[in-house]
Amino acid sequence: MADAARAPGSVLMTADTVGGVFSYALALARALAARGVRTSLATLGGPLSAPQREAAGRVPGLAVFESSFRLEWMEDPWDDVARAGDWLLELEERVRPALIHLNGYAHGALGFRAPKLVVAHSCVLSWWAAVLGGEAPPRYDRYRREVARGLAAASAVVAPTRAMLDALLRHHGPLPGGARAEVIPNAADPARFAPRPKVELVLAVGRLWDQAKNIEALGEVAPHLPWPIQVAGSDVRPGAGAGATPLPSHLPSLEHLGVLSPSAVAAALGRASIYAHPARYEPFGLSVLEAALSGCALVLGDIPSLREVWGDAALYVDPGDTEALRRALRALIDAPGARREMATRARARALGFSPRRMARGYLRLYGELLERGPGEEERSPWRRGEHAPCA
Repeated sequence: MADAARAPGSVLMTADTVGGVFSYALALARALAARGVRTSLATLGGPLSAPQREAAGRVPGLAVFESSFRLEWMEDPWDDVARAGDWLLELEERVRPALIHLNGYAHGALGFRAPKLVVAHSCVLSWWAAVLGGEAPPRYDRYRREVARGLAAASAVVAPTRAMLDALLRHHGPLPGGARAEVIPNAADPARFAPRPKVELVLAVGRLWDQAKNIEALGEVAPHLPWPIQVAGSDVRPGAGAGATPLPSHLPSLEHLGVLSPSAVAAALGRASIYAHPARYEPFGLSVLEAALSGCALVLGDIPSLREVWGDAALYVDPGDTEALRRALRALIDAPGARREMATRARARALGFSPRRMARGYLRLYGELLERGPGEEERSPWRRGEHAPCA
């Protein structure tokens, strides 16, 4: 195939260990391996969990390089971001990839020898606007500068939805002339997520500490529903220091399952009849895709990105309207036929977001970047071994 002919022999990719980016990276690496592309994965943000390490070990040809450097959105991260930059440049010299695939922003400004792609999975400024309203405060000015530098120096920028790409450009400004910006949707492997015999259960998966997930809204409506609501995910914010303690339980009406392994998440999704994600902010929603593949009917926050991905295959509610959330959940609980119809519709749409399709999009873009060659290093504020001064 044409895209396979242009495919790089190897890619150096970054991924954090905190959220869905790690799952995305493994799905893409597995799909690339099927097309003959080797991936070296550099992890940041914290050590791999045992399930993450096990999942990575099942990806053919994947080489994992592990670190615990803080991520650019964490508290006081910039010394770690600089050290991580040195480490990534050393990795490039060691593995000699044809292309750099960055799932973060700041390191886009590094002077890599290979062409570099930046993928926008989230953004503090757009998170702040959607969740808290208005502009992020001045303490994020350093973040603003570093993200803008990384984007400006990238050969191309990708987002998983048009809504996320538009938000990125709105908050950080247009890309310089010649840089590519496009949408390549995320994906999940349908072989890993399949419907099972359903039980009378509403499920949510997400970081309890992240206000964007709006778990508290589910806690408010849970006492007024005949079915239990279970939530799976961490209640400890990462990067908060060794003395960090779990957040108080959101509401006792929710059944907190804790942090589950990928196989346990798949099992829980397979059993759940309804998946609730009344998000205030969600650039794509990988957990929603996994739920749809698992045969769940979807109740989602009425935000542009989720509308873009799911169209008429979900029920939508204003994230701030808990009564609307209760009514939507109750409507599906009380109408088994409608619930099954919505689940069927969601799964049919989810099957279109396949790893093969995602890999085709990236292979096409990789090929175009390789034909162009590395971007001009004159655009980069960082050089090998040199970092922007601390603010």
